[in-house]
Amino acid sequence: MRTLVLNAGYEPLAVVSFRRALVLVMNGKATVLVQDVEHPVLGIHDSWERPSVIVLRRYVRLPHSRQVPLTRRGVLRRDGNRCAYCDGHASTIDHVMPRSRGGRDSWENLVACCLRCNNIKSDRTPAEMGWRLRVQPRAPHGTAWLVRGIERPQPSWDEYLAPAAA
Repeated sequence: MRTLVLNAGYEPLAVVSFRRALVLVMNGKATVLVQDVEHPVLGIHDSWERPSVIVLRRYVRLPHSRQVPLTRRGVLRRDGNRCAYCDGHASTIDHVMPRSRGGRDSWENLVACCLRCNNIKSDRTPAEMGWRLRVQPRAPHGTAWLVRGIERPQPSWDEYLAPAAA
């Protein structure tokens, strides 16, 4: 079980084990917002509900220069695993401007792509193919993109991730 940790301003900060979250709560450094009542933690003399979402009592300052690292998984996640050309299920990524023509590895030049479209497009541009991108690729922003472990969010986290995921 994993626990979403929110900063004192309620922005996502980290995903930790429920044990780490319980220690933060017991030491008075965090408050439980959402509990998993179906799987309590049993101790010798007591039992506790597993925290699913906690909020820190003190604000943790984050550096502004934190940029979202460019990864294959990140591109697929940003595009919702949908092909930028045909809207089918995407399992690969494609360089809009092919690398063979000077295209760079950047958020603005990479899109999720299905295997079929990727093979057909080859080393051509979408304009040469007569294709249009469904959306203009951009670097994702928001604190939810910087939090490790959010790739597999739990349903109880939805209301805390929705505003920052855009």
